[in-house]
Amino acid sequence: MGEPARENKMGVMPVNRLLINMALPMVASMLVQALYNVVDSVFVAKLSEDALNAVSLAFPVQSLMIAVSVGTGVGINALLSRSLGQKDQERANKTAMNGLLLAAISCLVFTVLGLTCSRLFYSVQTDIATIVDYGADYLSICCGVSAGLFLSVTSERLLQATGRTFYTMITQATGAIINIILDPILIFGLLGFPRMEVAGAALATVIGQICGGLLALFFNLTRNPDIQLSLKNLRPQKSIILGIYSVGIPSIAMQSIGSVMVFGMNQILISFTATATAVFGVYFKLQSFIFMPVFGLTNGMVPIVAYNYGARKPERIIKTIKLSVMYAVGIMFVGLILFQVIPHVFLGLFMAEGETSGDMLTIGVPALRIISLSFLFAGFAIVCSSVFQALGHGVLSLTVSVVRQLLVLLPVAFVLSRFRGLQAVWWAFPIAELFSLTLSTLFLKRVYHKEILPMREIGE
Repeated sequence: MGEPARENKMGVMPVNRLLINMALPMVASMLVQALYNVVDSVFVAKLSEDALNAVSLAFPVQSLMIAVSVGTGVGINALLSRSLGQKDQERANKTAMNGLLLAAISCLVFTVLGLTCSRLFYSVQTDIATIVDYGADYLSICCGVSAGLFLSVTSERLLQATGRTFYTMITQATGAIINIILDPILIFGLLGFPRMEVAGAALATVIGQICGGLLALFFNLTRNPDIQLSLKNLRPQKSIILGIYSVGIPSIAMQSIGSVMVFGMNQILISFTATATAVFGVYFKLQSFIFMPVFGLTNGMVPIVAYNYGARKPERIIKTIKLSVMYAVGIMFVGLILFQVIPHVFLGLFMAEGETSGDMLTIGVPALRIISLSFLFAGFAIVCSSVFQALGHGVLSLTVSVVRQLLVLLPVAFVLSRFRGLQAVWWAFPIAELFSLTLSTLFLKRVYHKEILPMREIGE
């Protein structure tokens, strides 16, 4: 039973080849994920700007749901990879099953909230009846049928933690392709289906998530010999749950802070015009094409760092981090160039029919150019954050996120909105990212001296 763990490629394959092998499938699947997020909004934007705003205003709640699922998954990933690196097969199996149990509990919470509080969430943000109606329909479906999201994220993390990222590419691509196919059919009522408009976009999303989640679970049961999923290990085990959440809760909190930031920014922007809020929503869709590949890279990096930390191989950890920074900054540089050169092309995809389309370009072009100045800093900070999580220091990631989004970005955006107007608000992003870069560098040095350097000295 222990043989697969001793031969796991994360401890023996050359690091650059391993990182590419682990990350490329994740980068590809993340790009597909970004594509279907954008396609969703492109189709919805053809209905009206109110419809696009309804989907944009749902982003904080969807982000919170993703934060809980992905944050828990990060904790599962780190603990499971470390257990395999330590050759503790029993703990690895119990970690996997306890992770699935935590996902099911989280799903139930969001289902109840989605079915009971969706309309209230929109009512406190706007009194535009069309946005409230569209939004309540959209959010109640996305939250009320969230089982697919939690199942897919957790099952994919189990595959990632054992180095089987190719299968996660297949599952994520399957869910995304199903979503993309169903979007126009359900939104506009094609092929004999009823015209569901914004609700159709939500339904397409959850159907895709369910299909991807079931496929990921199937791969874990049939193609993942490093863990054995058994109902006997489903019983909650305090030490494992605490181990998952010691990394997972800071990650959840860190990503949840993003939801708070987006909610706060929406309130600042909507005080100028609803189009500014739509632009902000479009930015998040567009930047996912740049950030998602970096997240895919770090998703491939985390199990390598965690495994080799458990196996006490510091040189492999250091090389993995250096290569990840190099690749992440390279991806972000490409994104910076694209956002500087052709922002009008990207925004044109989301312009609703009507008189406000010109406003989308007037507000959006300078917004994208200013915000994208922060990309290079963000690439380095994202890698650092994932390193902290992989080594069990999720609180450091949380600290950086709190400072960047709550202590710098929102207050600076608010002050700029009051004294310099709408266009100045976007400068809050590069300003906040400079703070993030500084803190990330200081914390990375601290982790190196505390965790990695002692291993090197012992090895010598």
